[in-house]
Amino acid sequence: MLKLLSWLFVAGKLGKLWLTGGSMLLSILAYSWLYGWKYAVGFVVLMFIHEMGHYVAARQRGLNVGMPTFIPFVGAWVELKDMPHDVETDAYIGFAGPVAGTLAAIGCYWYARDTDSNLMMAIAYSGFMINLFNLIPIMPLDGGRITAIISPKVWLAGVPLLIGMFLYRPSPMLILIALLAYPQLKMAFAKDPGAAGHPEGFYDVPVNTRVNYGVLYLGLVAFLAVMSYELHQQLGAG
Repeated sequence: MLKLLSWLFVAGKLGKLWLTGGSMLLSILAYSWLYGWKYAVGFVVLMFIHEMGHYVAARQRGLNVGMPTFIPFVGAWVELKDMPHDVETDAYIGFAGPVAGTLAAIGCYWYARDTDSNLMMAIAYSGFMINLFNLIPIMPLDGGRITAIISPKVWLAGVPLLIGMFLYRPSPMLILIALLAYPQLKMAFAKDPGAAGHPEGFYDVPVNTRVNYGVLYLGLVAFLAVMSYELHQQLGAG
């Protein structure tokens, strides 16, 4: 009986690794058809590093979390099996992904400059852009989880950004995000905090914590916006 349980445990662990690896490979194949396999590998690896930032942060805070899962042309995510008990923990986990992804994109950028590689520069640009996109202040994006520590009402600022992006470049993914965001926006303005599914005191954090996260969030957004613009200009001139 113990051997059977041990075998099932190992099989379950291997199954999760196969899901992560298999979905990564599927994404690489899908992106390869449009952009070539070298770019596809770099792009998917950057997404993996972003998601592992969330994974490591969740484990640091003692939460049970699944390995990343990928869907081509939609993105990737990690499943939080234990929900954060306070907004600071949620913001910390939300912040970790863009930070890890940004560091990885910076590494690609430095390598591209040293080797004069347009391919690596394009991958770096994609890394900056995808992390900047994820910082739009609306749930379920990382920016929504981070800005909730300031106030869920900040999510209203993400609505015109999402609409503007859709008008500029329509995408089914933006529609999906809007559908997921709508109930979150309704819950954000509920008079009863428990209506949002959070325990009492979930949003109770010191003012200096709100300020610190706000400053870090704006700083990261500004850095990513500048780098995305600069690399766009360089690639356009190349």
